[in-house]
Amino acid sequence: MTTRRKAYARAGVDVDLGSQLKRRIQRLLRQTHGPQVLGKIGGFVGLFRAQFPEMRDPVLVASIDGVGTKLKIAFALDRHDTIGADLVNHCVNDIAVVGARPLFFLDYIGCEKLEPRVFDQLIRGFSRACRAVGCALIGGETAQMPGMYRKGEYDLAGCIVGVVDRAKIIDGSKIKQGDVILGLASNGLHTNGYSLARKILFETMQLKINSRLPGSRSTVGAELLRVHKNYQSLLAKVPSGIIKGLAHITGGGLIDNLPRVLPKNCDAMIETKSWRVPRIFQILQQGVDLAEMYQVFNMGIGMAAIVSEPDAKRTMSILRARRIGRIERGSGKTRLKL
Repeated sequence: MTTRRKAYARAGVDVDLGSQLKRRIQRLLRQTHGPQVLGKIGGFVGLFRAQFPEMRDPVLVASIDGVGTKLKIAFALDRHDTIGADLVNHCVNDIAVVGARPLFFLDYIGCEKLEPRVFDQLIRGFSRACRAVGCALIGGETAQMPGMYRKGEYDLAGCIVGVVDRAKIIDGSKIKQGDVILGLASNGLHTNGYSLARKILFETMQLKINSRLPGSRSTVGAELLRVHKNYQSLLAKVPSGIIKGLAHITGGGLIDNLPRVLPKNCDAMIETKSWRVPRIFQILQQGVDLAEMYQVFNMGIGMAAIVSEPDAKRTMSILRARRIGRIERGSGKTRLKL
């Protein structure tokens, strides 16, 4: 057996190292666990006792996602804790749009070679972000696959499961003409548009990862590695029934994400001058059509909420949001007033 393990390690897969690292991270996982998490860490499955006495008709909500080529920035800076938090927050926001609260999260890490320092940073990022929203990190998978990835690189995916009372699901069905669209500010690119951003910054503008952004105190790397905002805690403060629709502004921007919650007879009219577009997006508009910018990037709006006019002022205060548009008669599209 010793000979076989050493041969496998020479082939690029160190089973013993993987087992050691998984034992080391048990404390980080336990920090996210409540009484609902059953079984031991490191088993074949994660066990979660689902009891929701406060809900009449609980509905489980699931989503899976990755962080795209933002990983390239983490590789270049050799910083990996924030990318783990990005993944959790992205997934939490995706289920928050229907009013769900997160229950548990599972991660997948595929790598060329298991690096203990990198692995520890990733798990710390997952754990920190899960603790912030009361979400249990109950397991995952780490795959060492030499020959599949470039040296020092890896890929991430995350799966989240949440719950919402069926009567409180936010599905956009009550949206009507005259409703108000509120925008919750992003703090950068979040986890989308990085392929175009990297091309503009590193190829067209010939900047380096540690270059200063034009007109900014921040470096390119620091700006691009800003952690994807989590909106769930703010959204949970809004009384039930007030928010009619929510759109997480990820890949596709405002143009493609708002229609996902609109009735077929309504359009979202966005007043693009109603908020100040962050400097990073102004820099990125190098030969890119302005309308396309709103389809690739979030342009400073990470989440959009739709409410009735009488509820707008109160909801704006709770969400720290601003009015960015209105619902008009239409065919289920986003229209930009540039």
